[in-house]
Amino acid sequence: MELWYTEKQTPNVGITCKISRTLHTETTPFQELAVIDTLQFGRMLVLDGMVQTTVVDEFVYHEMITHVALNTHPNPEKVMVIGGGDGGAIREIVKNPRVKKAVLVEIDERVIEVSKQYLPEIAVALMGNPKVEVRVEDGIKHVQEHKGEYDIIIIDSTEPVGPAVELFSEDFYKNVYECLKDDGIMVAQTESPFYNRDIIKNSYARIGNFFPITKLYFATVPTYPSGVWTFTLGSKKYNPLTVPKEKIFVDPTNKYYNADVHFGAFMLPNFIAEIIK
Repeated sequence: MELWYTEKQTPNVGITCKISRTLHTETTPFQELAVIDTLQFGRMLVLDGMVQTTVVDEFVYHEMITHVALNTHPNPEKVMVIGGGDGGAIREIVKNPRVKKAVLVEIDERVIEVSKQYLPEIAVALMGNPKVEVRVEDGIKHVQEHKGEYDIIIIDSTEPVGPAVELFSEDFYKNVYECLKDDGIMVAQTESPFYNRDIIKNSYARIGNFFPITKLYFATVPTYPSGVWTFTLGSKKYNPLTVPKEKIFVDPTNKYYNADVHFGAFMLPNFIAEIIK
């Protein structure tokens, strides 16, 4: 008997993967959580029926949501990730030698614990790294209560459904702005240009209401809807396109991000550029 997992990415499109086994399922206080082992993409974390990460292609998303901002800011000593309980973004952040502290703020503790058990290569930095502080709490409340504290904030959220809807709101971006230091930078994942044009347009506009430098960039993530994924960077002071190329730090373990990709990711195809005109 063959077993297949299907994520319905839109009412008319889905992605289907043949699976060898189901490793874990549970209902947390916040969502349905599952880890399955697929033949094409290896172990896969699924929340509320939506693919969050896989061990085969996770490096693209996690490198791109973190290293662009880390190399745009000249001294990113204190960095926070909101969401991202799988630990992939934190793993990338602590690679940078200028980072002194990386704070993970994740509302669902079970995502963290299950990721450490079944996705250890992704969650490795959550298991005793001295730079890392893990806080199980609401990221929305955290940014309201910690003004002017962070150099960089990464919003590694799920899709904008349920509690995550607020992570795409104008009030939230305002609080993120105030949570950053005077030269701070934020990055948010802003979905697919094929399926989520309104989310990209609205997020870009809302972030741009507060940050004088707002830039959209993209990467290719095979298991995310359409395979093309966008990120929106908001910066109080530093432009990612004027960073001296020779000062860009590229960890030797990187599989996707490098100095050329840093700049090339902002070179938008026409159909993406039109969304934010």
